[in-house]
Amino acid sequence: MTSNSAGMPPRFLRTPEAARFLGLSDRTLEKHRTYGTGPAYRKLGGRVVYALEDLQAWANRGTKTSTSDPGVGTVHPARRLEAR
Repeated sequence: MTSNSAGMPPRFLRTPEAARFLGLSDRTLEKHRTYGTGPAYRKLGGRVVYALEDLQAWANRGTKTSTSDPGVGTVHPARRLEAR
């Protein structure tokens, strides 16, 4: 992972801080992790951490300009995705 423009190393957030950053509950972010629908995360020892860059990238996948805009990607709800 690259450093930010200020020369600081990437910042990692634990689940409660990452959820707050995204405006989600801790439990919703945990469900996203379980179902594989959430942002990329890392396991450092026994701790789950999220890079700010990964949280922003995941949130940006849901960017739309109108209700009819198919957009580039989709941020799925925190539930098991059905096989296609």
